[in-house]
Amino acid sequence: MPLSNVQILHEDAAILVVNKPTLLLSVPGRAEDNKDCLITRLQQNGYPDALIVHRLDWETSGIILLARDADSHRELSRQFHDRETEKAYTALCWGQPALDSGSIDLPLRYDPPTKPRHVVDHEQGKHALTFWRIVERCGDYCRVELTPITGRSHQLRVHMLSIGHPLLGDRLYANPEALAAHERLCLHASMLSFTHPVSGQRLKFECPAPF
Repeated sequence: MPLSNVQILHEDAAILVVNKPTLLLSVPGRAEDNKDCLITRLQQNGYPDALIVHRLDWETSGIILLARDADSHRELSRQFHDRETEKAYTALCWGQPALDSGSIDLPLRYDPPTKPRHVVDHEQGKHALTFWRIVERCGDYCRVELTPITGRSHQLRVHMLSIGHPLLGDRLYANPEALAAHERLCLHASMLSFTHPVSGQRLKFECPAPF
């Protein structure tokens, strides 16, 4: 597969920063028809050394950071693990929250009976924390900035659902109105900040949402 709509935002000898389109896996899926993915496209189109550091959901678009050697991969993985990176997402959520900003501190776990969904579970869930802030109120929905402090699967989607404001176009979690309001999941990784693994310089990349 060609790189096509994978936009390279930055490249040097140690790292790649790209804008992942929606409906593209970050890494290969288990099924044979799920081999097309971001990492494979990069490795087959001029970046054979690309190594995945973190992931975005298939439907989520936006900034992904990749390493280009083992030492850089180790250091960047450590930064994500130790929460030294900063991330922000742009999303459209259904309805009008009463407040203009807030935090959601609800533990999450994978829910096998409804796979691939995740659920809030106060007994068995893992700690998950999200900050949210309304950027613009638009009739039936809002444009919000979401800042995950933890990095649980589906965290932003389940957290916004838990306060009654599912994301537009979310086929897993949205109510019928929110699902019908947009043709894609309205979640985009719009900002990522981290320390360059070689130079030690603090870098910040921004990429506006396509919705």
